[in-house]
Amino acid sequence: MYLKNLQLTNFKSYESADFDLDPNVNGIVGPNGSGKTNLLDAIYYLSYCKSYFSAQDIFSVRFDTDFFAIHGEFFSYETQNSTAVSCTYKNGHKSMRANKKEYPRLSAHIGLFPVVMVSPYDSDIINEGSEVRRKFFDMIISQFDKEYLQQIITYRKLLQQRNAVLRQFAESAHFEPELLQIIDDQMMPLGTCIFGKRRDFIADMQSIFQNHYARLAGDREQVEVVYQSGLLDTSYPDGLRDNAANDARSGFSNFGVHKDDFALLINGQPVKRFGSQGQQKSFSLALRLAQFDYSYQRKQVKPILLLDDIFDKLDKTRISALLQMVGQDHFGQVFLTDTDETRVSQILTERGIPHKIIRS
Repeated sequence: MYLKNLQLTNFKSYESADFDLDPNVNGIVGPNGSGKTNLLDAIYYLSYCKSYFSAQDIFSVRFDTDFFAIHGEFFSYETQNSTAVSCTYKNGHKSMRANKKEYPRLSAHIGLFPVVMVSPYDSDIINEGSEVRRKFFDMIISQFDKEYLQQIITYRKLLQQRNAVLRQFAESAHFEPELLQIIDDQMMPLGTCIFGKRRDFIADMQSIFQNHYARLAGDREQVEVVYQSGLLDTSYPDGLRDNAANDARSGFSNFGVHKDDFALLINGQPVKRFGSQGQQKSFSLALRLAQFDYSYQRKQVKPILLLDDIFDKLDKTRISALLQMVGQDHFGQVFLTDTDETRVSQILTERGIPHKIIRS
């Protein structure tokens, strides 16, 4: 699968743009602020129905306009067919279409055209809180498991209801366990299933991640992702019962898969505290490459790989290892950004990698 064409209207810095794309490597070059990363984000939108960088769609609308539109044409090597995909946003409404047919739910589109973004912001997976890591791993699982995505969406809605009820209990100083039980009976099977899929995913992708880290940084360190969940030690009913008094007092649900975390370890210690800058970069990049390989194994379709600003953010060792994989056709279509057109052209040409230069 690859993206043949991309058209943008009022998307971030682009008033109107039309790009014909190479099925191999596309080097997007230009000075800082010229829109290189925005172009990558448009491709990300066509896969995930949302921006990689902005939490709200309104921030992707070009200044002084009231809508944006992204159109792309994907070609499948397997079926030899093209699919026209579009994302539009206006007046608070977002629409995703494939071959002009609108999806009834945005979630029905996710996973059909897989994309992996490698960005300087990937350091957040290591340095930020547990919510960032949950979203990262949930996003990967959701790309190949539609049921999981719906379970996550439904669980979050029930959690909001549960917390609202708990706040009412706390404010009124009156606790009604029967009312809470109605919500718990719906949450427990969902949470148990989410827990099982997260646990199985980490077990499946562990060796893939470790192999990529070794390829990027050598075999000097041992790295691991450890799933941390209260459900590893107790059942859902017991966990809810044990936390009932604390829930009523705090007005918040203190047990469940929404409290899960993923420990990122190097030589048995948190990479956030004990990893050097280079080790942390290798760790986050290895996670992204593991995402790529895991998605490919499950779908037998190579995701589009988006590499944002890698030549300035990664050292020569990591860049060399990454480009070696590109040259060996480990990846499918690749997009990379750089401020230096001469540098990117020279690096790709010297390695005999077919490519096209796009000036933003």
